[in-house]
Amino acid sequence: MLQATVRMTRQDRESYQTGTLAFSQGNNERALESLTRVLDACPHYADVHYMVGLLHERRGDLEAATASLERAIDINPRYVEATLALSSLCERSGDFARSRELSELLAKEAETGALEATTRGKLANLQAAVGDAYREVGDLREAIAAYRKALDRCPNFHDIRYRLAVTLREQSLPTQAIAELTRILRANEQYAEARVQLGLTYYTLGRLPEAIAAWRTVAAAEPAREDARMYLRMVRETATDGGAETDSPASQTSPGPDSSLELSLD
Repeated sequence: MLQATVRMTRQDRESYQTGTLAFSQGNNERALESLTRVLDACPHYADVHYMVGLLHERRGDLEAATASLERAIDINPRYVEATLALSSLCERSGDFARSRELSELLAKEAETGALEATTRGKLANLQAAVGDAYREVGDLREAIAAYRKALDRCPNFHDIRYRLAVTLREQSLPTQAIAELTRILRANEQYAEARVQLGLTYYTLGRLPEAIAAWRTVAAAEPAREDARMYLRMVRETATDGGAETDSPASQTSPGPDSSLELSLD
């Protein structure tokens, strides 16, 4: 994605090739040195400003990174990768107004259908990363909102839906969590992590037979998987100790094959 008004000399092209290769290999200092030389001679290459911005970010120089990414967007206002990177950087730096402005620009592109699938995926993952950040600091409501925005763009990104479901349960919204986990399993019944979490969510609601059924399914499909087996042992030991939830909804359900606490872990 070269946007330029000055032609590169042979030496500039060599510096560009050296810089992009070093960038892809994680050799940040060599990449920055080579790409800075390119910009000294050819300052109107948007992708070079973009890479330099990312290199500054890797070094922790957020101010220089912001300046480089802004320059990339000035040269090419439709440079989605640079806009994504700058939006994320502004979020990290606390410039929420600028981050929101950039996100809205990208959202308008998405609404017009101008964004290709790859770009929508990048947007979704960026929004999910914002959700992760909110979750890490305990702001579950904002995390849920961010995950939902990500899924609006890419509803089939079930790893994001999984994180949404877990966060919904943590926010004391287990019914919504079950709905999201069930949707994942309709699309991919082999998604073991989702089924384990579904069982755990049922368990928190006192729906013990359904929890056991979910964990048994995982344990049968993946015998080496320890989390499902651990939860089954936990329920068995609780029942053996006489500590079954006698007041829970599950304990009031008529006995049946699925409600038996005689758990086989083999």
